[in-house]
Amino acid sequence: MNSEVIKQLIDVVRTKNDYDSDNSWFEGSETYFREIKLELDEVAEELDANRQCYLEDELGDVLWDYLNLLLCLEDEGKISAEKVFERALQKYSERMTGIQQGTSWAEVKQKQKQRLAQEQAEIEQGEIECPN
Repeated sequence: MNSEVIKQLIDVVRTKNDYDSDNSWFEGSETYFREIKLELDEVAEELDANRQCYLEDELGDVLWDYLNLLLCLEDEGKISAEKVFERALQKYSERMTGIQQGTSWAEVKQKQKQRLAQEQAEIEQGEIECPN
């Protein structure tokens, strides 16, 4: 994968995000949440049809809608898009390290869930600030 292509795509998504905010059909993050669901059905259809170029196109639509969803949620003050990527990297790096060292995926996942629950409890109790 070419990281420069990913950066360019995110730039296009940012431009689209700015454009969408002024359109009457736009319903915030719900717009893209709905679209992701529809696009996943189209991905399933293309998997069944065994048509590679169409499958890649539909997967691109899922990625497009997902990235738009992240930016909308960020604009709505619900998340930090950067933090989503950071959390995903940490989460799956820990899981891969765990299985490489003989710990089960499920065991690492359970520990992560406990840590996440603790973080959320601390946020709700005002002990730490929400990271977004």
